[in-house]
Amino acid sequence: MRVITQNILGRQQDWESRRPVLQAGFGELEPDLVLFQEAVVTDDYDQVADLLGDGYHVAHQTHRDDTGELGSGISIASRWPLGAQREIDLRVGPRTADFPAGALVVDVLWDRAEQPLLLVNHKPSWPTDVEYEREAQAVRTARFVEEIVERTGQHVLLGGDFDAMPEAGSVRFWRGLQSLDGTSVSYRDAWELTHGAEPGATFAPSVNPLVEPHWQADLDRRIDYLLVRCGRAGPTMRVVECERVFAGAVAGAWGSDHVGVMAWLDLDETG
Repeated sequence: MRVITQNILGRQQDWESRRPVLQAGFGELEPDLVLFQEAVVTDDYDQVADLLGDGYHVAHQTHRDDTGELGSGISIASRWPLGAQREIDLRVGPRTADFPAGALVVDVLWDRAEQPLLLVNHKPSWPTDVEYEREAQAVRTARFVEEIVERTGQHVLLGGDFDAMPEAGSVRFWRGLQSLDGTSVSYRDAWELTHGAEPGATFAPSVNPLVEPHWQADLDRRIDYLLVRCGRAGPTMRVVECERVFAGAVAGAWGSDHVGVMAWLDLDETG
């Protein structure tokens, strides 16, 4: 199973040059599941369908941006049919009110397991100084997911643009390295499982010309993730490989200001 998380930057920053890069890339990579961030959906346009073409079932966040790029939000695409779809509002305080922070939690009706796969696209708030809120957002999504898993015992694959480095409290919480608000979970980071401590930057102002000027003095950093939930004895699905995608220019054009992450999971080795 091939899974990608990719922030596609909506239709900003020379979309006409970026569009064929993304279309060709997704066509070549042939993912089974895609978690999109900053994908535009309006009454007359669906950016996910534009990039992937036919052959996918799609779920869209209903609460989308109405202050920045209209219709921007998170979406999920799957080659398998989708079952129950839930949406979590992650606006947890006044500093998160101006952005459609949220999570999509969707049952993927795959054909390799007794229970549907629970796929979670988690998109917290982006400003660098709101890690307190990102921690609260992580806890809200985690508790929501745990309530489902307690009833169903499903495998969980969670990912997205977390806008936080691996050392941040919100990401440490997901990785089982610290508790927050009286609770804890444990997910394994697909990149860390296969690359250890390699940096693997997914937002790199030093090399990507699409990164807006106000970020140019900042760090290159890893802020996009694919995570597999652990049971009592480690991850319930085996990550075989994980690589960065859309990590450079094609004919002079980058696909997005974010590098994507793609993981290969072995469905024959599940716990």
